[in-house]
Amino acid sequence: MFNVALFGVLAALLGSVVQAAPTKRSVTALSTSELSSFAPFTQFARAAYCPTSKLQGWQCGEACNALPGFQPTLIGGDGNGVQIFFVGFWPTQNTVVVAHEGTDPTQLVSVLTDANILQDPLDTALFPGVPSSVLVHDGFRNAHALTAKQILAEVKKQLAAHNANKVTLVGHSLGGALAELDALFMTLNLPSSVAVKAVTFGTPRVGNAAFAQLIDQRVPDFRRINNKKDIVPIVPGRALNFAHPHGETHILSPGNAVACSGDDDATDAQCQIQTVPNIFVGNVFDHLGPYEGISIGTIFCT
Repeated sequence: MFNVALFGVLAALLGSVVQAAPTKRSVTALSTSELSSFAPFTQFARAAYCPTSKLQGWQCGEACNALPGFQPTLIGGDGNGVQIFFVGFWPTQNTVVVAHEGTDPTQLVSVLTDANILQDPLDTALFPGVPSSVLVHDGFRNAHALTAKQILAEVKKQLAAHNANKVTLVGHSLGGALAELDALFMTLNLPSSVAVKAVTFGTPRVGNAAFAQLIDQRVPDFRRINNKKDIVPIVPGRALNFAHPHGETHILSPGNAVACSGDDDATDAQCQIQTVPNIFVGNVFDHLGPYEGISIGTIFCT
C-alpha cells in the first residue's frame, strides 16, 4: 500500500492531468463465474503482505486457508529494502506461483521506491534482447533486480521437480509492478514451452508505451484488476511517458466488473482512466479493495 500522505503529493504532480487524444474501446461485462475465478489470485496477493514467519508452513490465516495444498518453497524479503516474496507450487492449477508484497507505508525504503519515477532501460543481462527504447520506472526496475535471479532459479527448480509448464505471477500495488516486470522476465528467460500468466491488482504504470507494447506482445495472458476509484492505477501520469499494457478489468461495484480492451486511453466511462481522470476524483482507500470481498494489505493479514 502506498503512503497516503506522500502519495497525495506525488499524485498531484504525476496524475493524468494532461491527456493524449482519447481512443474509444470496447467493454465487456464479466460473468459471476469469471469474477469468482480471480479469488485465488487475490488471496495470493493478500498472502504476500504477511510476515515471512507466517508464510513458512503456509500458516498465514485466511489467505493461506483459502489456498489449501499450496507449497511454498522459497520465501524472502524483509518488507523494507526488499519486498516480501514467495515462490511455490500450486497443485490445483499445476503451476509455479510467484507473489510479491506491495508497499508497506511503515517502511520508508519501500515508499521511496514508489517515489522514484525516473525511467531507465531494462538491464539486458536480466532482460535479454530488449531494446533500449523500452523504459521503465527506475525504482521498480531496481527493486525487481534485487530478487530476479534468485526467484528465476527457484522457478526453474520447481518446474523441473513437478514436470510443470506454467508460471503464475501475482502482486498488488508495488507488488503488482514487480509481478508485471517478472512476467516479461520469465517469458524471456524460460523455454517457450512454459506458459506465463500474470494477475495484478491496483498496479501503477510501470513503463513507457514501448514497454506496454512489449508486455502485450510477449505476455498475452495478462490481467490487471482495478477497484472502483483507486487512484494508484492512474499514476505515474501518461504525460510523464508512462503507459499501461492491455488486460484491464475494472470492478465497478460488488459483483459488477468489466473487461476493457486496448490501451489505457479510453473514453468509455466504465474504464479506470475515465472513472478516475485525475487524483482529485479518486479514492485511495479503494486501493485496498475489497476485490470481490477480499481486501489486500498488511492490516488484512489475519
